Amino acid sequence: MITLHHCPQSRSMRVLWLLNELEVEYRLSVHAFDKSLRAPEYLSLSPAGRVPALEIDGERMFESGAMMEYLCERFPERGLGRMPGEPDRMAWLVWLHFAETISQHVAALTQQHIMLYDDAMRSPMVMKLEAARLRKCYGAIEGRLSTPVENRDYLLTSGFSACDIAVGQAVYMARHFARTDDFPELEKWYGAITERDTFRDALPEAQSELIYQRPFYPPWEESSHG
Repeated sequence: MITLHHCPQSRSMRVLWLLNELEVEYRLSVHAFDKSLRAPEYLSLSPAGRVPALEIDGERMFESGAMMEYLCERFPERGLGRMPGEPDRMAWLVWLHFAETISQHVAALTQQHIMLYDDAMRSPMVMKLEAARLRKCYGAIEGRLSTPVENRDYLLTSGFSACDIAVGQAVYMARHFARTDDFPELEKWYGAITERDTFRDALPEAQSELIYQRPFYPPWEESSHG
């Protein structure tokens, strides 16, 4: 049995989406996004006290990118990975891990807008810089999707893969802080992949589970927040 330790609207969502696409049996252990992740029992699964954690074959994994690589190799029949020697292998690795670049900027903005408990600790400049960095990431995705090759519906020429899951989930998070209106190819791609039932099944089930209680958090203006 595979057990995924998960917090809604976190990086673990990309592993949950992948498990849904792989159509394998798994158990979901849902955790609150709070200090309970620092409990000794959970730290034995994820030593930094973060989600996701994955239990499989009597072993324990942390780091969502590593999980996605392993699961794609473990279940190659679903075609979501690109194995060594395949033409898209290099691009698959690059785009799979590009999701973490996006997620680092999202994490900084989540801290600024949501996690810091005192307004005096927040920085309008950091908010603006990190939102601009997300738009740079959108530009990279837009450029990839705009490449004039046949069947450029997904990040890889060879079709839908775990790259679309990882980057798509990161964009799902990023859209809380940086709009995608100026990136038409990204919006077309994002709209298509998030129509998949596997994505919808990975979404939070209840409002109380949401980290992001608002659909969008604009950067603060210096003048209006001290």
